[in-house]
Amino acid sequence: QVQLVESGGGSVQAGDSLRLSCTASGRTFSGYTVGWFRQAPGNEREFVAGISTDGGRLKYADSVKGRFTVSRENAKNTVYLQMNSLRPEDTAVYFCARQGYSPMPVRVGTAVADYPNWGQGIQVTVSS
Repeated sequence: QVQLVESGGGSVQAGDSLRLSCTASGRTFSGYTVGWFRQAPGNEREFVAGISTDGGRLKYADSVKGRFTVSRENAKNTVYLQMNSLRPEDTAVYFCARQGYSPMPVRVGTAVADYPNWGQGIQVTVSS
């Protein structure tokens, strides 16, 4: 069973940066589209960013475009989310998730249902 583990979260001030990492244990990330989602208290889980198997297709939520960057290093079984110019409204638990296996790049899903495998999540808190 593949486990996805997020790291790099924490508490920062508005305007600061954080880089989240998502590592897959037990199986490589190659062949899988990976997405980042977040969930604030009382809110539904929402799509933040996603990256296709080869890194050629990227997708971002409008709220993070120009501030967040998703990337991957398949050789390290790791996907990153670089978050710059953080705002208090970015405060949430961040999750990485993996779509089903596909040897060819596929559509980067934006729905929770597109991703059958999830990490436990990590807290990001941005104070003003």
